[in-house]
Amino acid sequence: MDLLQRVESALDSIRPYLEADGGNVSVEEITPENIVKVRLLGACGSCPMSVMTMKAGIEQAIKRSVPEIEGIEAINLTDMDDPNAVMPNVAQ
Repeated sequence: MDLLQRVESALDSIRPYLEADGGNVSVEEITPENIVKVRLLGACGSCPMSVMTMKAGIEQAIKRSVPEIEGIEAINLTDMDDPNAVMPNVAQ
């Protein structure tokens, strides 16, 4: 299994949680320095909690499963103070 497949497999472990809130994540690039660049999709792309989703969910899942990855960067994080940030509308 190559590096990208291993990263995708790690992300598959948290995708159900992202999808439950109307979001997802895609791998945009793995650099020669083993930095994974991801794009937050759907509700995750505009949610003010996206920073926490990145740190507590996405980064941890990848680092746990693919220890040779040196870092994870989101190319479209929404800041918690962004006036355009929108919380996901989750049906209970």
